Amino acid sequence: MNNEMLRPLGYDTFLVELKERIRAAQVKAALAVNREMILLYWGIGRDILMRQQAEGWGTKIINRLAADLSRAFPGVTGFGARNLKYMRALAEAYPDPEFVQQAVAQLPWGHNVRILDTVKSAGEREWYIRQAVQNGWSRNVLVHQIESGLFQRQGKALTNFSRTLPEPQSELAQQLIKDPYNFDFLTLGSEIAERDLERGLIEHLRNLILELGKGFAFMGSQYHIEVGEQDFYLDLLFYHVRLHCYVVIELKIEDFKPEFAGKMNFYLSAVDEQMRQDDDNPSIGIILCKGRNEVIVEYALRDTSKPMGVAQYSLTPGRSLPEKLQQDLPTVTELAKEFPLLSVVKVRIEIERALNDLAVAHGLDTKSNGIGGLLQELHKMGLLPESGADLLRVIGPMNKAAHGIDVDSSAAQEAIEVGSRFLADLRNRKDT
Repeated sequence: MNNEMLRPLGYDTFLVELKERIRAAQVKAALAVNREMILLYWGIGRDILMRQQAEGWGTKIINRLAADLSRAFPGVTGFGARNLKYMRALAEAYPDPEFVQQAVAQLPWGHNVRILDTVKSAGEREWYIRQAVQNGWSRNVLVHQIESGLFQRQGKALTNFSRTLPEPQSELAQQLIKDPYNFDFLTLGSEIAERDLERGLIEHLRNLILELGKGFAFMGSQYHIEVGEQDFYLDLLFYHVRLHCYVVIELKIEDFKPEFAGKMNFYLSAVDEQMRQDDDNPSIGIILCKGRNEVIVEYALRDTSKPMGVAQYSLTPGRSLPEKLQQDLPTVTELAKEFPLLSVVKVRIEIERALNDLAVAHGLDTKSNGIGGLLQELHKMGLLPESGADLLRVIGPMNKAAHGIDVDSSAAQEAIEVGSRFLADLRNRKDT
């Protein structure tokens, strides 16, 4: 008998769950081993440092230690003179044991070595360590972020967030925006049009998301909105999981002009009115320009009512990301696995927009019902395809994802599959 016919009901789901548990245990075990190794290295480095300071041991003691340890532990790597010097440097750079346990020991040894080699400021080193842990940067991505001067660029955009957003969202939003953004991965000449810049960013979406930072769910380019029976198109639209808000990005191939702020204010008003839900925070606008005059930007943002920021972008014709980093970037599939919340949020927002359109067409109130209530109401009225019943089952994980709450990977995958199927069925039903 075929093995496929012997599988009991629910076996496939059980197998997926087991695989996830095993992978999670493997990752946990690897992290535990790495943590113990880093703590050992730090402890060795601290002891060498203390002996040198207290008893006057010279630098040659490291070579002797390396030789003696190699004889004591033949075949064991990691205790050569070069590594022992890095252990000493690690202890000297991070004297606080608590910080070492909470942050330094969460990164692989290779990451720590790169930071010690390339970053000399103590505050900057700590910042890169925390960012690498929080964002799960590979070694190549970490090196790229250091070389691109991310520490100096992060949070440096000119904004009105302190006046238009409440704490702590204003501070989080400020740290979200860089200045300048590094678009050197685009292979564009010096003479470009805004559509060329936009098209290049979409074609290199993985690079763009890496540059924007973690938490951005891509909604679309030239995103259509209608106001007063006229059509308008947003250059780029994202939803940010941690900020729980829409982010509108407008691209300009010239220096900032005051009228750009007025146009962005209009766009944000439209997005807040038509797309923002009760549990969303105010939408944020980012105007990316070739250049900007700080005084002009300050005057332009001073009396605007919507939160927005102005930043520059760096574009070096003919320059691209290093091949190692290109290979290290996640594929679209890997991106969905690494950031499952973003994929779920994107599907949820598309569903919410489709349900709102359907409700408005049949005279229903779209403001008082949340997405779950609206879905149930439309389902009772027989206005949804059969897959609408399945969608009711996964609304919970979708709502969690929209609020930045971790969702089990199998539940996230099911939500994406059910949601995508529902959207396809809804479109097919509309076309027939």
